[in-house]
Amino acid sequence: MKTVQLNDKTFEIYIPQNEIEKRIDVLSQEIVNDIGDTTPVFISVLNGAFLFTSEIIKRFPYNCEVDFLKISSYVGTTSSGNVSLTTNSIKASLENRNIVVLEDIIDTGLTIKSLLNDLSTYSPKKISIATLLFKPDVFKFKNEIEINYIGFDIANDFVVGYGLDYNGLGRNLLDIYKLKPL
Repeated sequence: MKTVQLNDKTFEIYIPQNEIEKRIDVLSQEIVNDIGDTTPVFISVLNGAFLFTSEIIKRFPYNCEVDFLKISSYVGTTSSGNVSLTTNSIKASLENRNIVVLEDIIDTGLTIKSLLNDLSTYSPKKISIATLLFKPDVFKFKNEIEINYIGFDIANDFVVGYGLDYNGLGRNLLDIYKLKPL
């Protein structure tokens, strides 16, 4: 089994690039079918969602705007529980617009809940959430927040690759890897 070494941790392949690309094809078509030619605003949650965002945008056949938010809640391999975000960096007008939030991974849901609370103050027409990876076992807002587009449901493993990192390394890996057990 293919492994990679990042800093002090070893990771093993979890989801290969070809499976990721096939799933993004499906998600992209679902978004196109739901949103259509409405000139939506795609909001990419940085740093991890940059590759996912790029792939979704490349497959969107209509006019759209893209904006970026930098949010961080991880320290090492665990979520800190503290979410730091600033929506005032968004340049696009959000009032009465379809917004699609693009996330790399949703685990507890604290980040997405904070972001949804902030974005709703701009009176958008609709906010949809697309995530490449979703950890349903640790998601705390099952009855409050709908995740509209999910690439892969995964276990509560620490993963890297395809935009996700471990202490700054691994974002450039085109496959997704999980932390190898000791």
